[in-house]
Amino acid sequence: MTEVTIVIPNYNGKVLLENCIKTLEQQTFKEFKLLVIDNGSTDGSASLTSDVLDMEIIALGENTGFCKAVNLGIKKTKTPFVILLNNDIEADPHFVEELLKGIKQSEDIFSGSAMMLDFKQRDILDNAGDLYTLLGWARARGKGKPAVLYEEEADIFSSCGGAAIYRMELLRKTGLLDERHFAYLEDVDLGYRAKIMGYRNRYFPAAKVYHVGSATTGTRYNEKKVYLAARNSMFVAYKNMPLAQRIVNAPFLFAGVLIKWLFFCRKGFGREYRTGIKEGIAACRSLKQADFAAQPFGRYAKLELELISNIFRVLSGK
Repeated sequence: MTEVTIVIPNYNGKVLLENCIKTLEQQTFKEFKLLVIDNGSTDGSASLTSDVLDMEIIALGENTGFCKAVNLGIKKTKTPFVILLNNDIEADPHFVEELLKGIKQSEDIFSGSAMMLDFKQRDILDNAGDLYTLLGWARARGKGKPAVLYEEEADIFSSCGGAAIYRMELLRKTGLLDERHFAYLEDVDLGYRAKIMGYRNRYFPAAKVYHVGSATTGTRYNEKKVYLAARNSMFVAYKNMPLAQRIVNAPFLFAGVLIKWLFFCRKGFGREYRTGIKEGIAACRSLKQADFAAQPFGRYAKLELELISNIFRVLSGK
């Protein structure tokens, strides 16, 4: 029985995708389906095949964005678990096996994040799960640190959607990625929603991948990425914090926005960041919020403490 489907969104990443598929062909666990959602590529990506894998490519006519492509793949998933994987990933042979082993540890585990390592410096971390802070910042846990410091499993705020496994039964309860995001912070939003509902997100370091990073956008910072990330940061706070919590946290969220705006001004993207924040705030009222009344107060208090402690983790570089 096929237990898991791997969904890879792709946009003009033929060379990267081809390498990713080759590493999936070498997995120790082979009972999976590979589903590539191609976002209107013009580089021949949609013509790739595999003689080894149960692979299907769905070619879309245009670039619908990361979220919509991934959601399409999830909707077509018939297996108990789904793995989301970026096309610029090289997977360790035990990657699928270890993610499955990890998420099966407990039925309340919503998602599991792999150890993402730098493609060139393979002993350096790219991501060990995501942190979200009271300042409204989302950060990759352990980024740039020696991987040896993050070899223990741990609960995390959310899983990085670049290499993560999700339990389909719980995804049907939380809902899928918010397509209004288009790209960026959609995985943090999803993990936040799951935590509000009492589920756990977990880091599984035995599941390793090597990540090229910024392969599709080309650079760490660019106008579109800065704009989308700024806009979506407003979405995350609005959708997942009850009104009282947003009021209490407002000074910290404002401080977070101000610090980031000054940072991006120095990088030459101050206008894009400011525009993203303004448009994010304006769009918030049209967004669907979490069902706050259905969850116990204590869960929000616990989440608030985590947001506070994550500030110190970020400031200390953890």
